[in-house]
Amino acid sequence: MSLTTLIPSKTALLVMHYQTDIMDLFPSAAPALLANTRKLCDAARDKGVGVYFAQIGFGAGYPEVSPLNKNGQGIKRLGLFVSDTVSPELGRREDEPLILARRASVFFGTELELRLSAAGVDTLVMVGIASTGVMLSSIAYASDADFRLFTVKDCCYDPDEVVHERLFATAFESRTTVLSLDEALSLLESA
Repeated sequence: MSLTTLIPSKTALLVMHYQTDIMDLFPSAAPALLANTRKLCDAARDKGVGVYFAQIGFGAGYPEVSPLNKNGQGIKRLGLFVSDTVSPELGRREDEPLILARRASVFFGTELELRLSAAGVDTLVMVGIASTGVMLSSIAYASDADFRLFTVKDCCYDPDEVVHERLFATAFESRTTVLSLDEALSLLESA
């Protein structure tokens, strides 16, 4: 199988942390990100590629956040991710899985890998916010778990633009095939 072909039944689009509280943190970037990612979701759906959503979330009072976890303490101080939802602009369907993560990685402590394995998925198209959080953590895990990986840069964001660009040029490029939205749409179209 070529690196530039997808088998829809073995591929999943993983949309990570596209949720209302996060989009509210980045109001100037949100409209373009949501529009781009909706196009990608619709193209995946049209080709029979499974769309999986993952969001970070916690119970009231953040009982899942350890006092030893610096990132978790920062999240707790924000007071977010308790009652938000997947961004409605993406049109999540009832049959599209929603994975609730308690850490930056959508794999850590969740059933995501088990669900992907049970569905026969070996290829992931990954998008998410932020590049320094969910993308970095989840790409590292998925790469180590031997998934074939694609990332769609136009559907990813980080408030630190320099680090965002550097991650895509180094850590992401070494583990994934980095695509523009147009390239991803073409890849899906040819599936």
